[in-house]
Formats: sequence, structure tokens, C-alpha cells
Amino acid sequence: MSHRTLYKITFLNAGKIYELYARQVAASSLWGFTEVSELVWESGDSVVIDPTEERLRDEFGQTRKLHLPMQSVIRVEEVDRKGQLAIRDSQTGDRIVTPFPVPGRPR
Repeated sequence: MSHRTLYKITFLNAGKIYELYARQVAASSLWGFTEVSELVWESGDSVVIDPTEERLRDEFGQTRKLHLPMQSVIRVEEVDRKGQLAIRDSQTGDRIVTPFPVPGRPR
């Protein structure tokens, strides 16, 4: 079994801190940007649905390459395994829990 490099990317987006996992991180061909590609998601055969991952997959699921402004990247870590994805409040660092939609309840 070959070991493929896995990166945890933490970046600031619209006043929130996002944490994603990807296989490729490099300097972008666009000056001043970091290129993130091959985003990693759960396999989908789990019974438990993580609403945060679903939200991130809705936003970035069709993205081939994500070009992040260098100043928005907080940290890039090489990790051994994927952890739980997160969206955090930029002021407190607390996780923003995305509630699961309840039928008949206004948003």
C-alpha cells in the first residue's frame, strides 16, 4: 500500500476559519495565491452524517483547484490521517455547528 501525502489546510474565509484536507498543496501560478487540489472527503458509506462536512462538500465538492490568497492561509500541516472537518469562529475559535435541517422549521 503506497502512502499518499495528506495535508490539513486551515484558512480564513468570510470571517470564519475553515479546515479542509487535501492531497496537493503548492504555490499557485496566480501570483500571491496558494493552490490546493484533490480535496479529501469521507467515503460516504457511513451511517452518521456530519453536517459540517456536508456544508463544506456543498461549497467545495466540485472544486478542482482552490486558489487561496496567501494572507488567508493560517496553517498547512502534513498529517497521517484525516480528522473531522471544521468551521470555526475567527474571534473565539469555537466550532460553528451546522444544524441538521428539520422539516417544517424555518431557517
